[in-house]
Amino acid sequence: MNGHIQNKNVMENDQKKIAAVRDLLDAAQKSITSARKILVTMTDGESAKRELGYLDASSLHSYKSGSEKIVEGVFTGESMLGSDGNTYPVPQNYASKSHLVQGSKLKAIIGEDGKIVYKIIEEMPYETKIGLIASNRDKFQVVADGKAYNILMASVTYLKAEIGDTVSVRVPKGKEATYAALDALIPKEEKSAE
Repeated sequence: MNGHIQNKNVMENDQKKIAAVRDLLDAAQKSITSARKILVTMTDGESAKRELGYLDASSLHSYKSGSEKIVEGVFTGESMLGSDGNTYPVPQNYASKSHLVQGSKLKAIIGEDGKIVYKIIEEMPYETKIGLIASNRDKFQVVADGKAYNILMASVTYLKAEIGDTVSVRVPKGKEATYAALDALIPKEEKSAE
């Protein structure tokens, strides 16, 4: 009788693994589609610009304030696309701890010494999703609702999360997104002794 229960548990585990692999494959396909859209956006494709238009920084400003240069921009998931057309590196620790959502508006305050301090101007409205951490080559991703979102390595390290862990993430509400902000690690359920 005990062997029958163990075989049933093994079969259920295998079915869960197969379902997870299918989800990962579906998510990978959707990630490729999203990546193509971003590539088209970067090469001036009008249809992709409409879909990922929230990553447009053209309505923002750049100006001087005393000895500092101020550049407003949009968070792409890894960096800030500045209103001056340049890309500025956003420290992963800052983005992770701020739960910075792709599309949020920032300003970079650039000192005379070249040091950059970031401030959030306007947070992107977001929705929370539950997903599993996966890996795609050297990047971490979260698979949620059949879609793969890139996440920052610093977020994974900060939460001490691992591949296969269940997490909650923030994604831009009602927008096509390629990045998610890792929000929280959801504790594993303890298996009760039977």
